[in-house]
Parts: sequence; structure tokens; C-alpha cells
Amino acid sequence: ALQNKRVFLATFAAVLGNFSFGYALVYTSPVIPALEHSLDPNLSLTKAQASWFGSVFTLGAAAGGLSAMVLNDLLGRKLSIMFSAVPSAAGYALMAGAHGLWMLLLGRMLTGFAGGLTAACIPVYVSEIAPAGVRGALGATPQLMSVFGSLSLYALGLLLPWRWLAVAGEGPVLVMILLLGFMPSSPRFLLSRGRDSEALQALAWLRGADADIRREFQQIQDNVRTQSSHLSWAEARDPHIYRPIVIALLMRFLQQLTGITPILVYLQSIFDSTAVLLPPEDDAAIVGAVRLLSVLIAALTMDLAGRKALLFVSAASMFAANLTLGLYVHFGPKPLAPNGTMGLEAVPLGGTEQPLATPPGYLTLVPLLASMLFIMGYAVGWGPITWLLMSEILPLRARGAASGLCVLLSWLTAFALTESFPLLVNAFGLQVPFFFFAAVCSVNLAFTSCCVPETKGRSLEQIESFFRSGRRSFLR
Repeated sequence: ALQNKRVFLATFAAVLGNFSFGYALVYTSPVIPALEHSLDPNLSLTKAQASWFGSVFTLGAAAGGLSAMVLNDLLGRKLSIMFSAVPSAAGYALMAGAHGLWMLLLGRMLTGFAGGLTAACIPVYVSEIAPAGVRGALGATPQLMSVFGSLSLYALGLLLPWRWLAVAGEGPVLVMILLLGFMPSSPRFLLSRGRDSEALQALAWLRGADADIRREFQQIQDNVRTQSSHLSWAEARDPHIYRPIVIALLMRFLQQLTGITPILVYLQSIFDSTAVLLPPEDDAAIVGAVRLLSVLIAALTMDLAGRKALLFVSAASMFAANLTLGLYVHFGPKPLAPNGTMGLEAVPLGGTEQPLATPPGYLTLVPLLASMLFIMGYAVGWGPITWLLMSEILPLRARGAASGLCVLLSWLTAFALTESFPLLVNAFGLQVPFFFFAAVCSVNLAFTSCCVPETKGRSLEQIESFFRSGRRSFLR
């Protein structure tokens, strides 16, 4: 820990961007109810407007991922993260001073744009500055800080009015840009731009005065020199280029298809639509706390257990949780009374009358326990590891553009799922999406087994050499 203290400091400065991302992602949770009952006619939201206020963030994030395809390699990882502070600060300012719907939507989209940009740049920056021995733990910190940002918003939402929540969101952005100003750029990026002396100084600062960096610097330098030219379309058809890109894209796509975004967005509404023992808002808070604890566990075990082992545990847990939720909704007790506008289903499941349940018993803990298992499973594997592997396996020449493409695909998928989830529930019942998510989780198990390499303890240069050799395992 002492040897890597400067790496930890640089990582902390960068992942403050993920804290802002998590904060902005759930900003609508306490704000939409307040605006739906606002006495100001210019700010009072209808159900349709509230839906757009929530989902436009994902469109902004997709645009941020698209811009990262250019900015990651044009400005570099560090400067791209710092640039994200501009739309983030502007977005919070617009929402804090909003006097019309357009200001709310534009502010929400700008904070989403900043979130999408940081989601593509921060994992790459962290993986490129971290030593192989702690890259797994540090690779989980973006997800950890994102969750912590969300929980901070929930806590502040109990104390502050909605305008001041936006003002508070400016704080982490300001601290991030101040700290990052004193941190070095990625040595690999500097070498790729021919700035060898700056790269050597950056690596020496990150590893500490007593570290012997000559061998590591030579390995990075040799790898960069073999990839000094820009990637052409003809070269992109080479398996050692397209294979890791396809793996990263499929992991981001399958991660969203597990149902994580719609389940988080509609978590309290899901509890409202089922018979639960505890109040839905208490269930949602408990699940949020479990999410934070699980990501922390993943950060501590990723370099010990390995990436693939945690991915298997994660997919199996999410499969069991989604299947349990689907079976509970289909066969279990129904709510004692209608839940008004909070529930997701406007009519009883299947369109037929359902008998009212007896007073809640211990069986009604099932939705809470299954949701906790789902969030725990996601947070120890398919949540943080997909981001980490994206930054580890992508080839250096395509790392900036490909990471942006991964974020673009991820958030377009999240937008489609978030918008279609209530429609599917009302058309077919709440159990159908859960059965679909369970089927996807079984696909994830097979995908992990046959396509995902184990990168624990390997340098980025060793991982790239692995794909160039065409092997399917490091053990060969």
C-alpha cells in the first residue's frame, strides 16, 4: 500500500468523476416526486415528462461515450476526464436555477454526457497507471465510487431541497478537477504521442522514488512502438484487434441485458407492485446498502479470486435471483391493496382477477432477499469486472475509440430497456422481464466460460501479447 500510495491518490482523483456520475444518475429519485407536486406550473411534471426527465440521462451518457471515441485519444485520458467537469458543472447549474422544463432536461442531458465521457475514460486511465498486482482492486473503484455517489444523493435527499441537491453536486466536480491538475497523464498515452521524457517522469512519480522502473518502462515503450501508427480498417479485421473489441462490446451488452438498469430505476416501484413485508422505500434503501458492501468485497477479492471466478459467481447469483423474482410474481401472494400510481402494473397480472393475499408473512421477504442477491451478484462480478476487463483487454491503438464505443452501446441498451420495461410489464406481467433477465444470465455463464480470458496478475502488455498469439488461455 505504501509503495502504491501515489497510484492510489491518482486513482482517487480520477474516480471522483464516477462519484459524480453515480450522484447524477439517481438525482431524479427524490426530485421527480417533489416536482410532480410543485406549485410552480412551469416546473410541475406530468408522468410523461417525469419519464423523460429520468431517461434523457442515458441518451446524454450515450453521447458522452460517442465523444470519448475521439477525445480519449485526442486529449488523452486525464484531460478528457477533466474536460467532463465542464458539461457536469453546467448541467448542475441549469438544474439548480431551472425555471422551465427545458432547463431541467438540458441539465440532465449534460450531466449524462459528462457521466458517459468519464465512464469511458476513467477505467482506461486507472488501468494504464496501476501495477498489475493491484489493477483488479483499483479497477473496481470506479464502480465503488459510483455506488457511493448514489447513496450520498439518497442521504442528502432527506436533508436538502431539490435545487440545493444540484448545487451540492458541483462539489465533487470541483475537487476532481483540482486534484487531477496535480496528477500525471497516463505513461502509455504520453509514449504513444512521442513524449518519452514526460512518460518516464510520470511513471517514476507513480511508482515512487525507490522503485526500479526501467524494465516496466522498456516493456511499455516496446509495446507502444509496435503500434505507433493509427489503426486502419484493414488492420481492424485482424483477429488480435477485433477479438478483444468484440469481447468487450458483448460484455457491456450482456451486462445491461441482465436487467441492472431497469431494476435499479424501478426498484421501489417493483416492491410496490409485489406483496412485501417491509415498506418499499425501506427495501430500496437496504438493497442500496448491500450494493455498496458488495462492490467493496469485489474490490478486495478481485486480485485474489480472479476475474473469471467472480464472473461465474455473479452470473449464477443473478440467474437465481431473477428466476426467483419471476416465480414469486407469478405464483406468490399479491399486494393487499392497489398501490396507486407507484406500481408498474395498471391491471392484475395476466389481465385476470387475482385473489387478495392473506396478511403478509415471511414469504413476502422473498422480493427483498432476491433483490439483495441480484444486486450482490451484479456488484461482485458483472458490475465492476466488465469495466475493468474493457480497459485491460482492448489493444492500445484502439483503446480510446473502442472504450467509447462500449459506453455508447451500453447506454443505448440501457435507454431501450428502461423505456420498454414498463410497457412489457403492463402488456405481459412483471414476471416476464425477470424470466428474460434470468435467461440472459445463463448465456453470461456460457460466454464467460468460452470467451473471457483470465487477466489476473498480467500486465497490459502480456494481455495484448496473448491476443496477438491467438491462444485461448494464458496456461498454454
